[in-house]
Amino acid sequence: MATVGIVGLGLLGSAVASRLVAGGHAVVGYDVVPDQVRALEALGGRGAGGVAEVARAAEGVCVLLPSLASVEEVVLGPQGLAARGRPGQTVIQMSTISPALTERLARGVTAKGLEFLDCPISGTSGMVARGNGTIYVGGERAVYERWRPTLESILPRAVLIGRPGQAMFLKLIANLLVALNSAAAAEALTMAKKAGLDLPLAFDTLALGAATSRMWEVRGPMMVKGEFPPQMKLDLFMKDLHLIQEAARSVGAPLPLTDVAERLYAAAMAAGHAGEDLSVVITVLESLGPRGTSSGSG
Repeated sequence: MATVGIVGLGLLGSAVASRLVAGGHAVVGYDVVPDQVRALEALGGRGAGGVAEVARAAEGVCVLLPSLASVEEVVLGPQGLAARGRPGQTVIQMSTISPALTERLARGVTAKGLEFLDCPISGTSGMVARGNGTIYVGGERAVYERWRPTLESILPRAVLIGRPGQAMFLKLIANLLVALNSAAAAEALTMAKKAGLDLPLAFDTLALGAATSRMWEVRGPMMVKGEFPPQMKLDLFMKDLHLIQEAARSVGAPLPLTDVAERLYAAAMAAGHAGEDLSVVITVLESLGPRGTSSGSG
């Protein structure tokens, strides 16, 4: 099996690492947070002291970082993977970034003789740790087929979508649905609570019928409990929402519902919930009056 590198061992990166180790792969990883590197070592992986060490050790390197700037620096920077990698080595870019940056990374990596796969993941970190979710893949078919067994050891569905950038576009569309379905779940549970219904009973009963969704199943229980441990931190999801809006403008797609949802998530950010799961959006709805005004307004 190939030795797989990982740069970025946050919530999603750690989940990917755990799946690879469980699948029998040798994993070497780096993160700017030393505790995350130690957590990888506890799983059975090998910690690295930097990006260059990961590049030397691995045949393919998965990149899972929180910002576009950090991804670009790690892939195309002076000390990055394109500069430090070997011909034939594969950069597997899994962070949620823009389609335009994805295309630029692909050009820069292949110009150095390396190979590139655009591999965003649809699924929360908790889902990925359990083997649930999908990897959308953009790249050459031959490279995809070579890495498909490794990708499918992370998640059993790794689907070739098209060229680099197209997989990322589909990931943003998936996150659009996450945003709207999560906001809809929050609205529904807020209405049930204000109607005086037994909230756990209402949740369980709605889950049995046509109203259910994956976000109802994943985020509804957090909303019912009023506890929001991060599966996707709100501040990172706000980044994704803005990428969705930017990508939609680039192709002339109207997003009226997403634009409204973005304002709700932004209000949750402004209220100090940046590090909690995006399901915390329900707290904003609970504070609103029946017509979307603050419950404290006269």
